Amino acid sequence: MHDHPVTPRTDTEKQALENRLKRIEGQVRGIQKMVEEDRYCVDILVQISAINAALKKVGFSIGERHMKHCVSDAVQSGNGDEAIEELMEIMKQFSK
Repeated sequence: MHDHPVTPRTDTEKQALENRLKRIEGQVRGIQKMVEEDRYCVDILVQISAINAALKKVGFSIGERHMKHCVSDAVQSGNGDEAIEELMEIMKQFSK
């Protein structure tokens, strides 16, 4: 539907997302190091679980903003069906 959000993200919103993603990136690097050091499998799996949870949190945050701004705007402008269908498709992918 759109290449960019209907309501651009604020600098604060962007910074918060970037900070979260940088932390996740650091966690991934930590797992790489754990594998190189041949660390205990369960310890690695716990870290992978933490990364999955962190990514889901970022995804839900972006999804919530999308609903509040992009989908809401589409509904108000008469394009709600298309926006809701798009949202449902991405939610199906996100829940896999």
